[in-house]
Amino acid sequence: MIPLISFFKKRKDEEQPKSNRTFTQIKEKKTEKVASRIGELGEYKIDIQLDQLPKDYKHLSDVLVQNSKAKTGYSQLDHIVITPSGIFVIETKNYQGTIYGGKDRKTWSVNGQFKMMNPFNQNYGHIQALKNFLDQKYHHLFISMVSFTKRCTFKIDDLELRKIASNDLIVYDVELFDYIHRKVSVLKLQNKEPLLNNSEVMMIYDAIYAANITDPSIREKHVQMLKESKSNKKETVTKKNQSEKCCVCNKTVSDKVKAFCLSNKRFNGKIFCFEHQKDLLK
Repeated sequence: MIPLISFFKKRKDEEQPKSNRTFTQIKEKKTEKVASRIGELGEYKIDIQLDQLPKDYKHLSDVLVQNSKAKTGYSQLDHIVITPSGIFVIETKNYQGTIYGGKDRKTWSVNGQFKMMNPFNQNYGHIQALKNFLDQKYHHLFISMVSFTKRCTFKIDDLELRKIASNDLIVYDVELFDYIHRKVSVLKLQNKEPLLNNSEVMMIYDAIYAANITDPSIREKHVQMLKESKSNKKETVTKKNQSEKCCVCNKTVSDKVKAFCLSNKRFNGKIFCFEHQKDLLK
């Protein structure tokens, strides 16, 4: 009887091999899934609003186009809305917290900690990429919009980014439809005739549709390159932070102490805190 129990126990162990994943890896995977789910819900809310736009408007979502100036060689645009009064390029963000930033800032932050690229600079690159596929006479019609979820609070330097007169607008996802409608109304008042007729709207739509890359392998390569770039950036920041610590006691040192150590040949390119410098200079 005992050997039989041992046999079933062995089979059970074989069927359920131990995982080699660390706690950090499991946590990161779980966070990734949650972020992905939140992102999907955010995009769903935006899609509903875009579907309610007038029939003479055209919109595309998740557009990937070639961009020789981008690190990956491509630009991925979240949403594009083509109206008789202008072309809206919408960058969506699914963060949670207080958003600190300004139009002239190179980087923005979430809760003053997590840094991100200025989304308007990012969207500017997307718009420049789109211009490569359109006639120059339409290049002045672009309006840049950055959409955040209502789980965010804006603390931005430029109040103009919230004013409908601006061609750079920061909005909450739930007010996207309203902002597009209001912006178009302002443009109609400024221009007696539509800036684009129906055939031009359709022509621009067709040009972007044709430029959109749908090949799954290219899209996967683009995503992978973005992940690698992000990973390399994290490693660089980590190494930089490590280099600002004493190599003996791991105590954080100031930039002045770091510069002194690196300029002193006796330290051989290593960094030491003030106390351990004294030991070496005795």
